[in-house]
Amino acid sequence: MGQEKPPEKATGTESVRSLSGLWILAEGQGEMPGCGAATTIMTIGYDPYKQRFVGTWVGSMMSYLWVYDGELDASENMLTLNSEGPSMSGEEKMAKYKDVIKFNSDNHRVMTSHVLGDDGQWHQFMAAHYRRKVEGND
Repeated sequence: MGQEKPPEKATGTESVRSLSGLWILAEGQGEMPGCGAATTIMTIGYDPYKQRFVGTWVGSMMSYLWVYDGELDASENMLTLNSEGPSMSGEEKMAKYKDVIKFNSDNHRVMTSHVLGDDGQWHQFMAAHYRRKVEGND
């Protein structure tokens, strides 16, 4: 993280399941750069009253519960999930974030994470590629 640092790579696995067709639950396991082994859990569902996607994200590396509010683009290939959380600047203040999930195919999606900078621009700080494990093709 930070423009002066080179990108770091990590690997892991994720298991995604549906909860009665109303919610998806995604549990990830892997190595988090600078944090070691980590577990994450994301929930996403659609709220017909708000006509918005809602959800949460938690990770074993922090004590903050991230709450999502989002929307699917017109092509239904990109889900943008907005949130607010602790600033990465080290200051004790909150910042605006967004996770953007792009569905490239049934077997590949990419999630990018962005923070709204003091300059009013969104800055990407993370990209994760998720590929479906196909039986017999480890």
